[in-house]
Amino acid sequence: MASGELKLRITNTLTRTKEDFVPLDPNNVGMYVCGPTVYDFAHIGNARPAIVFDVLFRLLRHVYGPEHVTYVRNITDVDDKINARAARDFPGLPLNEAIRKVTETTANQYQRDVTALGCLEPTVQPRATENIPEMIAMIGELQQRGHAYEADGEMLFDVGSMPDYGALSGRNLEENLAGARVEVSTHKKNPADFVLWKQSSPEEPGWESPWGRGRPGWHLECSAMSERYLGQMFDIHAGGLDLIFPHHENEIAQSRCAHGTPTMARYWMHNGFLQVEGQKMSKSLGNFITINELLETEKFGGLRWPGSVLRLAMLSTHYRQPIDFSVRSLEEAAIMLSYCATFGVVDSAIGPSAEFQEALLDDLNTPRAIAELHRLLKLARFGTQEMAKRMSRAGAMLREDDYLAAKQLAAGLLFLGIDTSTYDRDWMTKQASASRDTSHVQAAVAERLAALNAKDFKRADEIRAALLAEGIQLMDSKNEAGERVTKWEVKR
Repeated sequence: MASGELKLRITNTLTRTKEDFVPLDPNNVGMYVCGPTVYDFAHIGNARPAIVFDVLFRLLRHVYGPEHVTYVRNITDVDDKINARAARDFPGLPLNEAIRKVTETTANQYQRDVTALGCLEPTVQPRATENIPEMIAMIGELQQRGHAYEADGEMLFDVGSMPDYGALSGRNLEENLAGARVEVSTHKKNPADFVLWKQSSPEEPGWESPWGRGRPGWHLECSAMSERYLGQMFDIHAGGLDLIFPHHENEIAQSRCAHGTPTMARYWMHNGFLQVEGQKMSKSLGNFITINELLETEKFGGLRWPGSVLRLAMLSTHYRQPIDFSVRSLEEAAIMLSYCATFGVVDSAIGPSAEFQEALLDDLNTPRAIAELHRLLKLARFGTQEMAKRMSRAGAMLREDDYLAAKQLAAGLLFLGIDTSTYDRDWMTKQASASRDTSHVQAAVAERLAALNAKDFKRADEIRAALLAEGIQLMDSKNEAGERVTKWEVKR
Protein backbone atom coordinates (compact mmCIF):
# COMPACT_ATOMS: atom_id res chain seq x y z
CA MET A 1 0.00 0.00 0.00
CA ALA A 2 1.10 3.57 -0.56
CA SER A 3 2.14 5.60 2.43
CA GLY A 4 -0.83 7.93 1.99
CA GLU A 5 -3.19 5.06 2.84
CA LEU A 6 -1.42 4.10 6.07
CA LYS A 7 -0.73 6.35 9.03
CA LEU A 8 1.84 5.30 11.61
CA ARG A 9 1.66 6.66 15.15
CA ILE A 10 4.63 6.50 17.53
CA THR A 11 5.03 7.24 21.23
CA ASN A 12 7.91 9.71 21.20
CA THR A 13 10.08 9.61 24.32
CA LEU A 14 11.28 13.12 23.55
CA THR A 15 7.80 14.69 23.69
CA ARG A 16 6.15 12.01 25.88
CA THR A 17 3.17 11.87 23.53
CA LYS A 18 1.88 9.57 20.82
CA GLU A 19 2.36 11.37 17.52
CA ASP A 20 1.67 10.86 13.85
CA PHE A 21 4.91 9.80 12.20
CA VAL A 22 5.83 12.33 9.53
CA PRO A 23 9.24 11.56 8.01
CA LEU A 24 11.60 14.30 6.92
CA ASP A 25 11.57 12.73 3.46
CA PRO A 26 9.08 9.93 2.64
CA ASN A 27 11.49 8.72 -0.03
CA ASN A 28 14.36 8.37 2.44
CA VAL A 29 13.13 7.27 5.88
CA GLY A 30 15.99 6.76 8.35
CA MET A 31 16.13 4.70 11.55
CA TYR A 32 19.07 4.15 13.89
CA VAL A 33 19.09 1.47 16.62
CA CYS A 34 21.87 0.97 19.16
CA GLY A 35 23.41 -2.44 18.57
CA PRO A 36 25.61 -4.77 20.64
CA THR A 37 28.93 -4.21 22.34
CA VAL A 38 30.69 -7.34 21.14
CA TYR A 39 32.58 -8.59 24.18
CA ASP A 40 30.30 -11.53 25.04
CA PHE A 41 27.32 -13.50 23.76
CA ALA A 42 24.16 -11.40 23.61
CA HIS A 43 21.66 -12.12 26.38
CA ILE A 44 17.90 -12.40 26.01
CA GLY A 45 17.47 -8.76 27.03
CA ASN A 46 19.54 -7.78 23.97
CA ALA A 47 17.13 -9.78 21.83
CA ARG A 48 14.19 -7.52 22.66
CA PRO A 49 15.29 -4.37 20.77
CA ALA A 50 16.62 -6.51 17.92
CA ILE A 51 13.20 -8.16 17.49
CA VAL A 52 10.98 -5.16 18.26
CA PHE A 53 12.72 -2.72 15.96
CA ASP A 54 13.05 -5.36 13.26
CA VAL A 55 9.23 -5.38 13.22
CA LEU A 56 9.30 -1.59 12.96
CA PHE A 57 11.74 -1.88 10.05
CA ARG A 58 9.36 -4.27 8.31
CA LEU A 59 6.43 -1.92 8.94
CA LEU A 60 8.29 1.10 7.58
CA ARG A 61 9.23 -0.90 4.47
CA HIS A 62 5.58 -1.86 4.07
CA VAL A 63 4.38 1.75 4.35
CA TYR A 64 7.09 3.56 2.38
CA GLY A 65 8.59 0.81 0.22
CA PRO A 66 11.75 -1.25 0.91
CA GLU A 67 13.90 0.98 -1.26
CA HIS A 68 12.94 4.08 0.74
CA VAL A 69 13.95 2.93 4.25
CA THR A 70 17.48 2.90 5.68
CA TYR A 71 18.00 0.98 8.92
CA VAL A 72 21.33 1.47 10.70
CA ARG A 73 22.31 -0.74 13.65
CA ASN A 74 25.84 -0.23 14.93
CA ILE A 75 28.38 -2.66 16.35
CA THR A 76 30.51 -1.35 19.22
CA ASP A 77 33.91 -2.99 18.80
CA VAL A 78 36.03 -0.56 20.84
CA ASP A 79 35.28 -0.60 24.55
CA ASP A 80 37.08 -1.20 27.83
CA LYS A 81 34.99 -4.33 28.43
CA ILE A 82 36.31 -5.73 25.16
CA ASN A 83 39.87 -4.93 26.22
CA ALA A 84 39.39 -6.73 29.53
CA ARG A 85 37.83 -9.77 27.86
CA ALA A 86 40.64 -9.99 25.32
CA ALA A 87 43.33 -9.81 28.00
CA ARG A 88 41.53 -12.51 30.02
CA ASP A 89 40.83 -14.95 27.18
CA PHE A 90 44.03 -14.52 25.14
CA PRO A 91 46.81 -13.59 27.60
CA GLY A 92 49.59 -14.76 25.30
CA LEU A 93 48.58 -12.60 22.32
CA PRO A 94 49.26 -8.93 21.63
CA LEU A 95 46.20 -7.02 22.82
CA ASN A 96 45.16 -5.77 19.39
CA GLU A 97 45.19 -9.31 18.00
CA ALA A 98 43.32 -10.62 21.04
CA ILE A 99 40.71 -7.87 20.70
CA ARG A 100 40.18 -8.77 17.06
CA LYS A 101 39.56 -12.40 18.01
CA VAL A 102 37.00 -11.41 20.65
CA THR A 103 35.11 -8.94 18.49
CA GLU A 104 35.03 -11.10 15.35
CA THR A 105 33.85 -14.18 17.23
CA THR A 106 31.23 -12.33 19.24
CA ALA A 107 29.94 -10.21 16.35
CA ASN A 108 29.54 -13.28 14.15
CA GLN A 109 27.71 -15.10 16.93
CA TYR A 110 25.36 -12.14 17.38
CA GLN A 111 24.54 -12.20 13.67
CA ARG A 112 23.74 -15.91 13.80
CA ASP A 113 21.58 -15.47 16.88
CA VAL A 114 19.45 -12.59 15.62
CA THR A 115 19.08 -14.28 12.23
CA ALA A 116 17.73 -17.35 14.05
CA LEU A 117 15.27 -14.99 15.77
CA GLY A 118 13.94 -13.99 12.35
CA CYS A 119 15.53 -10.54 12.14
CA LEU A 120 16.26 -9.01 8.77
CA GLU A 121 19.75 -7.71 8.17
CA PRO A 122 19.87 -3.92 8.64
CA THR A 123 20.65 -1.75 5.65
CA VAL A 124 23.97 -0.80 7.24
CA GLN A 125 25.84 -2.29 10.22
CA PRO A 126 28.76 0.06 10.83
CA ARG A 127 31.52 -0.76 13.30
CA ALA A 128 32.90 1.85 15.62
CA THR A 129 36.49 1.11 14.58
CA GLU A 130 35.60 1.85 10.96
CA ASN A 131 34.39 5.36 11.81
CA ILE A 132 37.18 6.83 13.93
CA PRO A 133 37.93 9.70 11.46
CA GLU A 134 34.28 10.78 11.63
CA MET A 135 34.44 10.80 15.44
CA ILE A 136 37.64 12.85 15.47
CA ALA A 137 36.06 15.35 13.07
CA MET A 138 32.99 15.69 15.31
CA ILE A 139 35.15 16.40 18.36
CA GLY A 140 36.90 19.09 16.35
CA GLU A 141 33.54 20.69 15.51
CA LEU A 142 32.48 20.60 19.16
CA GLN A 143 35.75 22.19 20.25
CA GLN A 144 35.50 24.89 17.61
CA ARG A 145 31.92 25.73 18.67
CA GLY A 146 32.88 25.96 22.34
CA HIS A 147 31.22 22.73 23.52
CA ALA A 148 34.37 20.67 24.19
CA TYR A 149 37.57 21.25 26.09
CA GLU A 150 40.83 19.42 26.81
CA ALA A 151 41.79 18.56 30.38
CA ASP A 152 44.15 16.02 31.93
CA GLY A 153 44.73 14.25 28.60
CA GLU A 154 41.03 13.93 27.80
CA MET A 155 38.61 15.74 25.50
CA LEU A 156 35.40 16.40 27.42
CA PHE A 157 31.94 17.64 26.49
CA ASP A 158 30.91 20.72 28.43
CA VAL A 159 27.27 20.04 29.45
CA GLY A 160 27.00 23.59 30.79
CA SER A 161 27.33 24.89 27.23
CA MET A 162 23.96 23.33 26.27
CA PRO A 163 21.04 25.11 27.98
CA ASP A 164 18.48 22.35 27.44
CA TYR A 165 20.71 19.39 28.24
CA GLY A 166 18.52 16.69 29.80
CA ALA A 167 15.40 17.20 27.65
CA LEU A 168 15.15 13.52 26.64
CA SER A 169 15.32 12.09 30.16
CA GLY A 170 13.25 14.93 31.57
CA ARG A 171 15.61 15.49 34.47
CA ASN A 172 17.63 18.54 35.34
CA LEU A 173 21.39 18.40 35.62
CA GLU A 174 21.43 17.73 39.36
CA GLU A 175 19.01 14.80 39.00
CA ASN A 176 21.02 13.37 36.12
CA LEU A 177 24.17 13.55 38.21
CA ALA A 178 22.55 11.56 40.99
CA GLY A 179 21.13 8.99 38.57
CA ALA A 180 24.41 8.50 36.75
CA ARG A 181 26.54 8.16 39.90
CA VAL A 182 29.16 10.35 38.27
CA GLU A 183 32.59 10.08 39.84
CA VAL A 184 33.89 13.48 40.88
CA SER A 185 36.93 14.45 38.80
CA THR A 186 38.87 17.60 39.58
CA HIS A 187 39.83 18.14 35.96
CA LYS A 188 36.20 18.52 34.83
CA LYS A 189 34.42 21.88 34.72
CA ASN A 190 31.25 20.07 35.77
CA PRO A 191 31.00 16.57 37.25
CA ALA A 192 28.48 15.67 34.52
CA ASP A 193 30.91 16.48 31.67
CA PHE A 194 31.56 13.31 29.74
CA VAL A 195 34.51 11.91 27.78
CA LEU A 196 34.74 12.39 24.03
CA TRP A 197 38.33 11.16 23.64
CA LYS A 198 40.68 9.51 26.13
CA GLN A 199 44.32 8.62 26.00
CA SER A 200 45.45 5.05 25.28
CA SER A 201 48.43 3.35 26.82
CA PRO A 202 50.87 1.56 24.49
CA GLU A 203 49.09 -1.72 25.33
CA GLU A 204 45.61 -0.40 24.58
CA PRO A 205 43.99 0.12 21.15
CA GLY A 206 44.38 3.69 19.95
CA TRP A 207 44.31 6.06 17.00
CA GLU A 208 46.25 9.23 16.34
CA SER A 209 44.31 12.46 16.84
CA PRO A 210 44.99 16.19 17.44
CA TRP A 211 44.74 15.36 21.17
CA GLY A 212 47.18 12.48 21.11
CA ARG A 213 46.91 8.76 20.59
CA GLY A 214 43.69 7.55 22.11
CA ARG A 215 40.21 6.14 21.62
CA PRO A 216 36.67 7.55 21.60
CA GLY A 217 34.21 7.73 24.45
CA TRP A 218 31.21 5.39 24.22
CA HIS A 219 28.57 7.97 23.29
CA LEU A 220 30.51 9.51 20.42
CA GLU A 221 30.31 6.58 18.00
CA CYS A 222 26.53 6.69 17.57
CA SER A 223 26.52 10.43 16.89
CA ALA A 224 29.23 10.05 14.26
CA MET A 225 27.76 6.97 12.56
CA SER A 226 24.18 8.22 12.50
CA GLU A 227 25.39 11.41 10.80
CA ARG A 228 27.46 9.46 8.27
CA TYR A 229 24.66 7.16 7.18
CA LEU A 230 21.47 9.12 7.94
CA GLY A 231 22.45 12.80 8.05
CA GLN A 232 22.65 15.45 10.74
CA MET A 233 18.91 15.07 11.40
CA PHE A 234 16.95 11.89 10.78
CA ASP A 235 13.64 10.27 11.64
CA ILE A 236 13.82 7.56 14.34
CA HIS A 237 16.36 6.63 17.00
CA ALA A 238 15.58 3.57 19.11
CA GLY A 239 16.99 1.35 21.82
CA GLY A 240 16.42 0.03 25.30
CA LEU A 241 14.95 2.11 28.12
CA ASP A 242 18.27 1.91 29.97
CA LEU A 243 19.94 3.93 27.22
CA ILE A 244 17.89 7.11 27.71
CA PHE A 245 20.42 8.41 30.20
CA PRO A 246 23.26 8.90 29.80
CA HIS A 247 23.83 7.39 26.35
CA HIS A 248 21.02 8.86 24.27
CA GLU A 249 21.02 12.12 26.19
CA ASN A 250 24.71 12.53 25.39
CA GLU A 251 24.24 11.56 21.77
CA ILE A 252 21.73 14.38 21.40
CA ALA A 253 24.10 16.83 23.06
CA GLN A 254 27.01 15.90 20.80
CA SER A 255 25.05 15.89 17.56
CA ARG A 256 23.06 19.05 18.10
CA CYS A 257 26.00 21.06 19.40
CA ALA A 258 28.37 19.85 16.67
CA HIS A 259 25.96 20.74 13.86
CA GLY A 260 23.96 23.59 15.37
CA THR A 261 20.74 21.71 14.58
CA PRO A 262 17.47 21.90 16.56
CA THR A 263 17.26 18.12 16.89
CA MET A 264 19.11 14.89 16.20
CA ALA A 265 16.36 12.30 15.70
CA ARG A 266 12.78 13.57 15.54
CA TYR A 267 11.27 10.45 17.15
CA TRP A 268 12.79 8.46 20.00
CA MET A 269 11.51 4.98 20.83
CA HIS A 270 12.52 2.86 23.82
CA ASN A 271 11.60 -0.70 24.73
CA GLY A 272 10.91 -1.67 28.34
CA PHE A 273 13.01 -3.76 30.67
CA LEU A 274 13.09 -7.56 30.72
CA GLN A 275 12.99 -9.88 33.70
CA VAL A 276 13.13 -13.67 33.82
CA GLU A 277 10.43 -15.63 35.66
CA GLY A 278 9.54 -12.57 37.73
CA GLN A 279 13.09 -11.63 38.69
CA LYS A 280 15.68 -9.23 37.37
CA MET A 281 18.10 -11.16 35.19
CA SER A 282 21.54 -11.43 36.76
CA LYS A 283 24.41 -13.89 36.93
CA SER A 284 24.26 -13.88 40.73
CA LEU A 285 20.68 -15.22 40.63
CA GLY A 286 21.63 -17.87 38.08
CA ASN A 287 18.97 -16.68 35.61
CA PHE A 288 21.28 -14.94 33.16
CA ILE A 289 20.45 -16.44 29.76
CA THR A 290 22.01 -15.78 26.37
CA ILE A 291 20.14 -16.03 23.10
CA ASN A 292 22.46 -18.82 22.06
CA GLU A 293 21.71 -20.83 25.20
CA LEU A 294 17.98 -20.61 24.50
CA LEU A 295 18.50 -21.76 20.92
CA GLU A 296 21.17 -24.41 21.41
CA THR A 297 20.98 -25.76 24.97
CA GLU A 298 18.36 -27.05 27.38
CA LYS A 299 19.15 -24.47 30.07
CA PHE A 300 15.71 -22.81 30.09
CA GLY A 301 12.74 -25.08 30.69
CA GLY A 302 14.71 -28.14 29.68
CA LEU A 303 14.25 -27.46 25.95
CA ARG A 304 16.06 -25.89 23.00
CA TRP A 305 13.60 -23.26 21.80
CA PRO A 306 13.10 -22.41 18.10
CA GLY A 307 13.77 -18.80 17.21
CA SER A 308 10.18 -18.35 16.00
CA VAL A 309 8.84 -19.31 19.45
CA LEU A 310 11.22 -16.87 21.16
CA ARG A 311 10.17 -14.15 18.72
CA LEU A 312 6.42 -14.63 19.17
CA ALA A 313 6.76 -14.76 22.95
CA MET A 314 8.77 -11.53 22.92
CA LEU A 315 6.19 -9.73 20.75
CA SER A 316 3.28 -10.79 22.93
CA THR A 317 4.07 -7.88 25.28
CA HIS A 318 3.92 -4.28 24.05
CA TYR A 319 7.43 -3.02 23.41
CA ARG A 320 7.11 -0.09 25.85
CA GLN A 321 6.01 -2.32 28.73
CA PRO A 322 8.25 -4.43 30.97
CA ILE A 323 8.26 -8.08 29.93
CA ASP A 324 8.42 -11.19 32.10
CA PHE A 325 10.23 -13.76 30.01
CA SER A 326 9.09 -17.18 31.22
CA VAL A 327 8.83 -20.81 30.22
CA ARG A 328 5.06 -20.42 30.30
CA SER A 329 5.16 -17.60 27.74
CA LEU A 330 7.30 -19.75 25.46
CA GLU A 331 4.95 -22.70 25.83
CA GLU A 332 1.97 -20.53 24.91
CA ALA A 333 3.79 -19.25 21.83
CA ALA A 334 4.78 -22.79 20.83
CA ILE A 335 1.19 -24.05 21.11
CA MET A 336 -0.12 -21.18 18.98
CA LEU A 337 2.49 -21.74 16.29
CA SER A 338 1.76 -25.46 16.29
CA TYR A 339 -1.85 -24.72 15.41
CA CYS A 340 -0.94 -21.99 12.92
CA ALA A 341 1.45 -24.30 11.06
CA THR A 342 -1.55 -26.45 10.08
CA PHE A 343 -2.62 -24.01 7.43
CA GLY A 344 0.31 -24.10 5.04
CA VAL A 345 2.20 -21.39 3.25
CA VAL A 346 1.49 -17.73 2.53
CA ASP A 347 -0.56 -16.83 -0.53
CA SER A 348 1.28 -13.87 -2.07
CA ALA A 349 -2.04 -12.46 -3.29
CA ILE A 350 -3.40 -12.19 0.26
CA GLY A 351 -1.78 -9.92 2.82
CA PRO A 352 -2.38 -9.36 6.54
CA SER A 353 -5.87 -8.30 7.61
CA ALA A 354 -6.74 -4.61 7.97
CA GLU A 355 -7.17 -5.07 11.74
CA PHE A 356 -3.68 -6.55 12.01
CA GLN A 357 -2.12 -3.66 10.13
CA GLU A 358 -4.05 -1.08 12.14
CA ALA A 359 -2.70 -2.61 15.35
CA LEU A 360 0.93 -2.32 14.24
CA LEU A 361 0.41 1.20 12.94
CA ASP A 362 -0.82 2.15 16.42
CA ASP A 363 2.59 2.49 18.09
CA LEU A 364 3.66 -1.03 17.13
CA ASN A 365 0.90 -2.67 19.19
CA THR A 366 2.02 -6.27 18.71
CA PRO A 367 -0.24 -7.73 21.47
CA ARG A 368 -3.28 -6.35 19.65
CA ALA A 369 -1.91 -7.65 16.34
CA ILE A 370 -1.38 -11.11 17.87
CA ALA A 371 -4.92 -11.01 19.29
CA GLU A 372 -6.11 -10.51 15.73
CA LEU A 373 -4.05 -13.53 14.68
CA HIS A 374 -5.77 -15.56 17.41
CA ARG A 375 -9.12 -14.47 16.00
CA LEU A 376 -8.10 -15.56 12.51
CA LEU A 377 -6.78 -18.84 13.87
CA LYS A 378 -10.12 -19.52 15.54
CA LEU A 379 -11.96 -18.79 12.30
CA ALA A 380 -9.63 -21.00 10.31
CA ARG A 381 -9.89 -23.89 12.77
CA PHE A 382 -13.54 -23.71 13.78
CA GLY A 383 -15.31 -21.70 11.07
CA THR A 384 -18.22 -24.14 11.02
CA GLN A 385 -19.08 -27.32 12.85
CA GLU A 386 -18.76 -29.21 9.60
CA MET A 387 -15.25 -27.88 9.02
CA ALA A 388 -14.24 -28.84 12.55
CA LYS A 389 -15.38 -32.40 11.85
CA ARG A 390 -13.32 -32.56 8.67
CA MET A 391 -10.26 -30.81 10.10
CA SER A 392 -6.94 -32.70 10.11
CA ARG A 393 -3.47 -31.92 11.32
CA ALA A 394 -2.31 -31.78 7.72
CA GLY A 395 -5.05 -29.36 6.68
CA ALA A 396 -8.46 -29.68 5.08
CA MET A 397 -10.58 -28.15 2.37
CA LEU A 398 -11.74 -24.82 3.74
CA ARG A 399 -14.75 -22.69 2.95
CA GLU A 400 -13.94 -19.42 1.19
CA ASP A 401 -14.15 -17.35 4.41
CA ASP A 402 -12.06 -19.88 6.30
CA TYR A 403 -9.52 -19.94 3.48
CA LEU A 404 -9.17 -16.15 3.69
CA ALA A 405 -8.71 -16.28 7.47
CA ALA A 406 -6.06 -18.99 7.16
CA LYS A 407 -4.11 -17.04 4.55
CA GLN A 408 -4.38 -13.75 6.46
CA LEU A 409 -3.11 -15.62 9.53
CA ALA A 410 -0.05 -16.91 7.67
CA ALA A 411 0.54 -13.48 6.09
CA GLY A 412 0.32 -11.74 9.49
CA LEU A 413 2.81 -14.12 11.06
CA LEU A 414 5.19 -13.66 8.14
CA PHE A 415 4.84 -9.89 8.53
CA LEU A 416 6.03 -10.34 12.12
CA GLY A 417 9.00 -12.34 10.85
CA ILE A 418 7.61 -15.84 11.51
CA ASP A 419 7.36 -18.29 8.61
CA THR A 420 5.01 -21.10 9.65
CA SER A 421 5.82 -23.08 6.51
CA THR A 422 9.20 -23.96 8.05
CA TYR A 423 7.94 -24.48 11.60
CA ASP A 424 8.34 -28.03 12.89
CA ARG A 425 5.14 -28.73 14.81
CA ASP A 426 6.64 -31.78 16.45
CA TRP A 427 9.91 -30.26 17.71
CA MET A 428 8.90 -30.49 21.37
CA THR A 429 7.95 -34.14 21.08
CA LYS A 430 11.14 -34.94 19.20
CA GLN A 431 13.29 -33.32 21.89
CA ALA A 432 11.42 -35.17 24.61
CA SER A 433 11.72 -38.45 22.72
CA ALA A 434 15.44 -38.00 22.37
CA SER A 435 15.94 -37.44 26.09
CA ARG A 436 13.55 -39.88 27.74
CA ASP A 437 12.01 -43.34 27.42
CA THR A 438 8.64 -42.72 25.80
CA SER A 439 7.53 -46.29 25.23
CA HIS A 440 4.96 -46.06 28.02
CA VAL A 441 3.59 -42.85 26.49
CA GLN A 442 3.18 -44.51 23.11
CA ALA A 443 1.47 -47.46 24.77
CA ALA A 444 -0.89 -45.16 26.70
CA VAL A 445 -1.74 -43.20 23.54
CA ALA A 446 -2.52 -46.45 21.71
CA GLU A 447 -4.69 -47.67 24.59
CA ARG A 448 -6.58 -44.37 24.65
CA LEU A 449 -7.22 -44.48 20.90
CA ALA A 450 -8.62 -47.96 21.30
CA ALA A 451 -10.85 -46.72 24.14
CA LEU A 452 -12.11 -43.82 22.03
CA ASN A 453 -12.87 -46.08 19.10
CA ALA A 454 -14.78 -48.37 21.51
CA LYS A 455 -16.61 -45.27 22.87
CA ASP A 456 -15.16 -45.89 26.33
CA PHE A 457 -14.76 -42.19 26.96
CA LYS A 458 -14.32 -42.55 30.72
CA ARG A 459 -11.20 -44.68 30.23
CA ALA A 460 -9.93 -42.33 27.53
CA ASP A 461 -10.29 -39.36 29.90
CA GLU A 462 -8.49 -41.25 32.67
CA ILE A 463 -5.51 -41.91 30.38
CA ARG A 464 -5.41 -38.29 29.22
CA ALA A 465 -5.48 -37.05 32.83
CA ALA A 466 -2.72 -39.45 33.87
CA LEU A 467 -0.46 -38.34 31.01
CA LEU A 468 -1.19 -34.66 31.66
CA ALA A 469 -0.13 -35.13 35.29
CA GLU A 470 3.14 -36.47 33.89
CA GLY A 471 3.56 -33.37 31.73
CA ILE A 472 2.35 -34.96 28.48
CA GLN A 473 -0.28 -33.06 26.50
CA LEU A 474 -2.37 -34.92 23.90
CA MET A 475 -3.71 -33.38 20.70
CA ASP A 476 -6.47 -35.16 18.78
CA SER A 477 -7.30 -34.73 15.12
CA LYS A 478 -8.29 -36.71 12.07
CA ASN A 479 -6.25 -37.51 9.01
CA GLU A 480 -7.40 -37.09 5.42
CA ALA A 481 -9.02 -40.52 5.51
CA GLY A 482 -11.12 -39.45 8.49
CA GLU A 483 -9.26 -41.69 10.94
CA ARG A 484 -8.67 -40.51 14.48
CA VAL A 485 -5.01 -39.76 15.26
CA THR A 486 -3.33 -38.46 18.43
CA LYS A 487 -0.03 -36.64 18.80
CA TRP A 488 1.59 -35.61 22.02
CA GLU A 489 4.12 -33.13 23.33
CA VAL A 490 5.81 -32.38 26.60
CA LYS A 491 4.14 -29.56 28.51
CA ARG A 492 6.49 -28.03 31.06
